[in-house]
Amino acid sequence: MDLLPADTTLDERERGATVALLPIGSVEQHGPHLPLTTDTLVACTLAVELTTAYVVRRLPPVTISCSHEHAAWPGTVSISATTLAAVVRDVAASVHRAGVTSLVLVNGHGGNYVLGNVVQEASLGPLRMALFPGEADWEDARAEAGLVTAGPSDMHAGELETSILLHAHPHLVRPGFERADELADDRRHMLSRGLQAYTESGVVGRPSLATAEKGRAVLASLVRGFAGYL
Repeated sequence: MDLLPADTTLDERERGATVALLPIGSVEQHGPHLPLTTDTLVACTLAVELTTAYVVRRLPPVTISCSHEHAAWPGTVSISATTLAAVVRDVAASVHRAGVTSLVLVNGHGGNYVLGNVVQEASLGPLRMALFPGEADWEDARAEAGLVTAGPSDMHAGELETSILLHAHPHLVRPGFERADELADDRRHMLSRGLQAYTESGVVGRPSLATAEKGRAVLASLVRGFAGYL
């Protein structure tokens, strides 16, 4: 799977897509069994699937975003919410000049709260935006794929993310995920204290329940759900 688009300018001209996808990931810890780039891999993998199913333009990903709650673990890198919003707005302005009428932010990191405000503000401007997947899309995908762990309990490096990588990038999943479960349902002060206040390993969820088939079904559900955004 080519996570970076390899299209030429002629390819884009022939496609004539008016909707562009901007995958947005992160560089942050995902426990001992998933790579730091997990959120970027998830966003890019979903964008590839969407490009296969719909006439849309796939942009290269934004790979570093707002991961401050994970700063206690080595390898995590963040930019400010202000910087992320500015990057997205600059990209939006550029693709709009090139003929794109709508920009979908394919977000793989739940901590990028500022993206909701960027999309909200864009509803008043010349280039419409959408944020995908939304919370309801993820919940629908969990149900259709038969995931056992509820969304609030499966917050990080758990059943959902591990399943997606087992399906799309199994060589990147380290051994030991079957024994990496850690739950922390009450995280009410996470924004102030960081995730390290609630988990020792960095995992919040049950990766032991992950399977490649669940990951495939999650992606298929999200691809179907995207039709409503178009």
